[in-house]
Amino acid sequence: MKLATFRQQGRLVLGLVTEDGLIDVERADASLPRTLRSLLEAGPEALVALRRLATRSEPRVDMRDTALAAPIGEPRKFLGLGFSYRSHVAEIRERRKDIQIPPNQVWFTKQVSCINGPFDPIHKPAISDMLDYEGEMAVVIGRRCRHVRAAAAHEVIAGYMVCNDVSVRDWQLRSPTATLGKSFDTHGPTGPWLTLADEVEKPEHLGLKTWVNGELRQNGNTSDFIYSLGQMLEELTTVLTLEPGDILTTGSPGGVGAAAVPPRYLKVGDVIRIEIECLGAIENRVIAEPTH
Repeated sequence: MKLATFRQQGRLVLGLVTEDGLIDVERADASLPRTLRSLLEAGPEALVALRRLATRSEPRVDMRDTALAAPIGEPRKFLGLGFSYRSHVAEIRERRKDIQIPPNQVWFTKQVSCINGPFDPIHKPAISDMLDYEGEMAVVIGRRCRHVRAAAAHEVIAGYMVCNDVSVRDWQLRSPTATLGKSFDTHGPTGPWLTLADEVEKPEHLGLKTWVNGELRQNGNTSDFIYSLGQMLEELTTVLTLEPGDILTTGSPGGVGAAAVPPRYLKVGDVIRIEIECLGAIENRVIAEPTH
C-alpha cells in the first residue's frame, strides 16, 4: 500500500494510491485520521481500515489533475546519516585526503522547515554556489520506540520514501554538525509517497539512480550500505526516542557533485530526478532563492 499527500482545492489531503488514481481518505471515511503522521500515530487498526478502502468503489482523483505534496509535511524529527555508502566514502577519500572518516555512525539534523514536495522547486541560495544533490532512501518510523535491537528494526519501520538530501557544501563544512548546510528551506524533497514496509521485500537491495538534466550521476544500490538499517535504528534509539512519522534519510551513494573533478554543483534551471526501485521517483527543478 502506498500513501500520499496531495493538494486539492486549497487543502492538503491524505490519499491512498491505487492503479487508477488517488482515493481521498477524508471523503471516503471521515473517521480516519486526516494526515499521514496522525494515521501512523493511530496504530495498526487505522492502517487496516485504510486497506479496506482500496477494495471499495470509491471515486478516484486522477493524479494528473492534482499536485503531490511531501507525504509527511511536519515530522517531529528529520535525521540524516553521513558516510553510509562504501562508494561515497571511497570518492570522498579520493577527493579530500585530509578528511577523517569516523569509525562510527555520523548523524545530523535536517531542520523540518526544509521539507519539500516531490516535484516542487529547490531554491539555490543567493549566498552560495556550492549547491549539491544526494539521492537517498528515507525510512519512516511507524511507532514510538526506544532501545530497538537491530534484529527487531523491521517492527518499527512504517515504510520508505525517496529523498534528496540537498546540501549546501560550504555551509555544511562550517560546523562539524553539518546541520546548517543541510537545512536550507526547500532542501528536503521527499516522496512521491510512502510505500509501506510490507511492500518492500528487500529494502537493503534496492537500486538508486540520480539524474541531473537527464545525465546519470548516481547509480548505486542500498546493498552498498556500510551500516544495516537495524544498526542505524539501534544506534539512534540508544540515545533518543523515535516517534511515528519521524524521517531518517540513510545516506547517499557515490556520484555527488562535490566529488567530481572539477566539482559539478547545481545551477538555476537544473532538474534533478531521483528514482529508487519499488519506491518511485521525485523530480525537482532548481530556481533562484526568492528575495523575500
